[in-house]
Amino acid sequence: MQTRLNCVDMGEGEGAPVVFLHGFGGDVSSWLNFQVGLAGSWRSLAFDLPGHGGSLDYPKTCNAVVAAKAVLDDLEAMGIGKVHLAGHSMGGAAAAVIALRRPELVASLSLLAPGGFGPEINQALLRRYAAQTDEEGLQMVLEQFFGSEFRLPRAMAGYAAQLRQDPHVCESLKRTAEAILDGKRQKTLPLDELGGLSLPIKVIWGRQDRVIPVGQCVGLPAMIAVHIFEKAGHMVHLEASREVLALIRQSIRSAR
Repeated sequence: MQTRLNCVDMGEGEGAPVVFLHGFGGDVSSWLNFQVGLAGSWRSLAFDLPGHGGSLDYPKTCNAVVAAKAVLDDLEAMGIGKVHLAGHSMGGAAAAVIALRRPELVASLSLLAPGGFGPEINQALLRRYAAQTDEEGLQMVLEQFFGSEFRLPRAMAGYAAQLRQDPHVCESLKRTAEAILDGKRQKTLPLDELGGLSLPIKVIWGRQDRVIPVGQCVGLPAMIAVHIFEKAGHMVHLEASREVLALIRQSIRSAR
């Protein structure tokens, strides 16, 4: 059985590796600092989800369920039987689906501004982001993904614009946006079932999230630990990367 997703495999360690799943419109590059930070103690795998980055040619349109199935297939092909999962936004929803379907595979779960925790979502922003191709427009849209005090590096919009010179990128993002949305809302996860899993679960969110409301982490099952960063937006893993990495390390250690 062959793997089908692009993957960055980094670091060494005897325990279960850490698997990183990016959000809508992202790719493996968003996890580079996390993988470098863990490399001395843990092996980590960052996947490009279907229709993104180096997995652009995956034959099915991505949503959380498709992404979960693709990652599970690749982990099986790689002979990996236990993992720590960390997922952002759509990747967080995919990580939750993996844990719900294969709880014996998951040692810990770290969900960063995850999709599927409530029906509300800024669908207009996601659709604008999917359709935007020029650097100036991407700069304006991307700023909405971050907290008000974060200064977005110009290189981020430039990188996104360069990728979108390939028309297949925007086509894939538009299809993905419609697959994860249900009109003006998003599809939801069975949170009570998720909270009943016997593994460490952390939900990490930015108070200033303008994509998915932080209020969706209120009233979660008691076994899910919630951490909110007051000055961060939707991209909490980039805005508070050291603190988020520390929380992921806590999840790994508590699973031991």
